[in-house]
Amino acid sequence: MSNIRNILPKEIDDLSLLKGIANRDNRVILQLYKLHYPYVERMILNNNGSKDQAKDVFQEAVMVLYDKVTGQGFVLESKLKTFLYAVSRRLWLKQLGKKSNNHYSIEQDGFEESPDLSEDLQMHEDQERQFEKMESALQVLGEPCQSILTDFYLRNKSMQDICEKFGYTNTDNTKTQKYKCLQRLKKLFFSGNPHGA
Repeated sequence: MSNIRNILPKEIDDLSLLKGIANRDNRVILQLYKLHYPYVERMILNNNGSKDQAKDVFQEAVMVLYDKVTGQGFVLESKLKTFLYAVSRRLWLKQLGKKSNNHYSIEQDGFEESPDLSEDLQMHEDQERQFEKMESALQVLGEPCQSILTDFYLRNKSMQDICEKFGYTNTDNTKTQKYKCLQRLKKLFFSGNPHGA
């Protein structure tokens, strides 16, 4: 069994997670979900998927990881979060392809032979940098804009909820304020980086 303590630290390193996965340590599996599932869920919800589909895809990605970890010669060449996100993204793209084209099958393309997994990993690392940049821009933006945008885009609150929370007279005024906040955020995000790359 893994030598990971009963109460796992908040931030557990990737190597410990991999050892726990190889040993089928349920606490480590739960920690893996806690740390990395939200990113996959957000990606799938933003790409025509549901929470149930996100759970299925993430579970499949964890199985891919388990197969690799318990196989021979697996070396994790990226962050574990990046690996799981990239595998989940590929699985989801294949499911979307299957919906629009019934003869397309997930089994057509194994991950071992997959030349574009590294491209997916690179793309995810680029996205991570963009998220960090966006978080910094949100911090600079200040209140109430920071809370309005966070409530609307990340917490999925309705315009009515936000209107009541911030004391606007009606939802039209709230929408106008959200739009102004979004424009300010875009300026901050793209300042000094006109191409947004």
